[in-house]
Amino acid sequence: MKPTQVLNPVMHEIMGETGFTYLAIVKKLIREGRDVVSFGIGQPDFPTPAHIREAAKKALDEGFTGYTETAGIPELREAISEYLSRYGKVSPDEIIVTTGAKTAVFIALAAFLRPGDELLIPDPSYYAYSQVAKFVGAKPVFVPMDFHEGEGFSIDIEKFEKAITDKTRGIVVNNPHNPTGTVLTPEETDAIMELARKHNLVVFVDEIYDNFVFHGARFKSFLEYDDWRDHVVYVNGFSKTFSMTGWRLGYLVAREDVIPRLLDLAVSVYSCAPSFAQKAAIEALRGDWGPVREMIREFERRAKRLYEILSEAPGIEAYLPKGAFYMFPRVKKLLDKTGMDVHQLVDKLLYEYYVLVLPGTSFPGELGKDYVRFSFATSIEDIEKGAKRIVEAAKNMMET
Repeated sequence: MKPTQVLNPVMHEIMGETGFTYLAIVKKLIREGRDVVSFGIGQPDFPTPAHIREAAKKALDEGFTGYTETAGIPELREAISEYLSRYGKVSPDEIIVTTGAKTAVFIALAAFLRPGDELLIPDPSYYAYSQVAKFVGAKPVFVPMDFHEGEGFSIDIEKFEKAITDKTRGIVVNNPHNPTGTVLTPEETDAIMELARKHNLVVFVDEIYDNFVFHGARFKSFLEYDDWRDHVVYVNGFSKTFSMTGWRLGYLVAREDVIPRLLDLAVSVYSCAPSFAQKAAIEALRGDWGPVREMIREFERRAKRLYEILSEAPGIEAYLPKGAFYMFPRVKKLLDKTGMDVHQLVDKLLYEYYVLVLPGTSFPGELGKDYVRFSFATSIEDIEKGAKRIVEAAKNMMET
């Protein structure tokens, strides 16, 4: 390779998003005529509500297609501020509109982490947090979550405190949680904030699934604390709640005095979020929430149905997710019985039973090797068909 084409060595340590890799495989199998049920990608299968689409069309028809302020148009930042008032007081001047929540995650971590810093991340976790940390020269430190058979996951605050060193810069919190579907209890969020106060840490909070809370779980936002500005850098977005994944709109919240510096980084990355999409986002927040409430009720029904069926699968430790639209069951008994690793199991399910689940190793940390992730962002009919195939497969493997 020519010297000019040699990558920064850190690029060899960065992993991509496995869900998109498997998405391409599933699409290929479907083109070949296979009846594949996918529990892979984390994308709502509902269309963006009509009134939101109409707002974008109106903006296009009016020629609203140029650059906007990097921070986002004032009307949208005001609408976000109004929305977040359900949790706490956030000024429009403490908000930056980004090209998706992923960009907000990148801006937040790149701006606050320094080379040599350590970032505590729950294990398992969404992949992007650790990759951005590595990219900027920080060290991801994974803290295992606790798995409770039949109940799902929880965090152990003592494990987090034991992991803190003089190099620890912050803690990542994704709540509700991808990939486990866990909703932190208010007591757990209180304990994390107390750790931040005690050790002067930044809490990087991703609440992209804040509206996906089921089965009586209690959700507490990190913006509810009076002192959030001292410790919290907050991320949210439009992709999940409003089924606007392709619109690429998210936002970052931080205290006002650091916003100008964050904007200096943001403008170098993406200039501004799509103009007409920002107009649609105002309608999303201020318009009819009926379609959102209907979608969330449907996801709650799907979670229950997936759990009911998978509970019949030997070797798979299913539980009822309380949030997001994921289940992360342990499959160690299947792996031990067959001698396969989790990647071989996923391939067997895909190519022999035509059902896709993601290997737990798609989510950085050590726990994933014994788990798979189900996304139930698909129709109830496909959930029933795919889950029953999984039950059949598990019975065949455990009886062999």
